[in-house]
Amino acid sequence: MKKLSSLLLAGLLPLLSVNALAAPNDLEAIKSAGEIRIGTEGTYAPFSYHDASNKLVGFDVDIGRAIAAKLGVKANFVEGKWDGLIAGLNANRYDVVINQVGITAERREKYDFSDPYISSEAVLVVASDNKVITTFADLDGKRSAETLTSNFSKLAERYGAEVVPVQGFNQAISLLTSGRVDATINDYLSYLDFKKQQPAAKVKVVAHDDGSDFSNSGVLMRKGQTALREAINQALKDIKADGTYKTISERYFGKDLTAE
Repeated sequence: MKKLSSLLLAGLLPLLSVNALAAPNDLEAIKSAGEIRIGTEGTYAPFSYHDASNKLVGFDVDIGRAIAAKLGVKANFVEGKWDGLIAGLNANRYDVVINQVGITAERREKYDFSDPYISSEAVLVVASDNKVITTFADLDGKRSAETLTSNFSKLAERYGAEVVPVQGFNQAISLLTSGRVDATINDYLSYLDFKKQQPAAKVKVVAHDDGSDFSNSGVLMRKGQTALREAINQALKDIKADGTYKTISERYFGKDLTAE
């Protein structure tokens, strides 16, 4: 009898281990709480930033609110610096990150992503009078302002640049226009928004990178969140179908990005 009990216990251990390691159901927790906690920078125009009245706005912010509405919950934004933003998921500071997080194979190993909700190229930006840097290859040995854990930083390093750490796009442009760095690699849509706001700024785009690792952004969530991922993917489909996505993209880019 003792031997039988031991055998039964041994057979149950693998099942117990699997259950113990199973990921919690974040969608159920979100529904129960009545809100989805969204990690975002709040300093990255036009995606996530504060307007003149200090209200949190931006393309990603509006997308987050639209997703929350489709899930039937409120959007609760938790702001943080980019370099610690993704790690905040591990600490359960929020349920998802919506902050132009590029979908890469490396990140997929540790986290889940929604379907892409926006695509944009990485571009190489230099001062208007710079005639030395015309391609990414020209970054070799030059100083490029980047947020350290971003795809742009990795791309700059790939081409041999010395990465000068910054907290966001505006700081990168500030260092560039003051001559303290030679270039910055950043999001093309961010650049277009910046030039729309400051058309006289003496910077220019000299090269575009069409690498797929740097073009698609998705909603980032903890690994194993199948139900949450499917719900968010459905929400994204719904906001494109009902015109919400079109309205949001035209608000920030003057262009309907639905089909892109």
